[in-house]
Amino acid sequence: MKSFALVPALAAAALLAGSPAALAAGNHDHTPLHGGIVAETKAADFELVATPTSLRLYLRDHGKPLDLAQASARLTLLSGSDRQEVDLKPAGDRLEATGSFKVAAGTKVVAVAQLGGKPLGSARFTLK
Repeated sequence: MKSFALVPALAAAALLAGSPAALAAGNHDHTPLHGGIVAETKAADFELVATPTSLRLYLRDHGKPLDLAQASARLTLLSGSDRQEVDLKPAGDRLEATGSFKVAAGTKVVAVAQLGGKPLGSARFTLK
């Protein structure tokens, strides 16, 4: 009879292993590759790296690199009542803009990207 006591525990473990969260985690890695914040959309993974002097957006096709030569993005930074819109252009493996940016903790960022003139999607971030 004691051997049957493990059956509910094993069944629960099997259910957890097959949960949507566990399955999604196995599809591809959402670890930041460039020290930024990652957001997943249907079309791509967005990784934002924001400093006071540069904004960089890395785009991946769910773990695979994208050719960004024909890509662009617009970021909208919202900090309190301040709003700043910034256009990002291709710079190697990322989209980038340099200048002076308000990127304090709590700043909200909306990124809208295009690839080859077609919408790639949008992502929202909150800076830490």
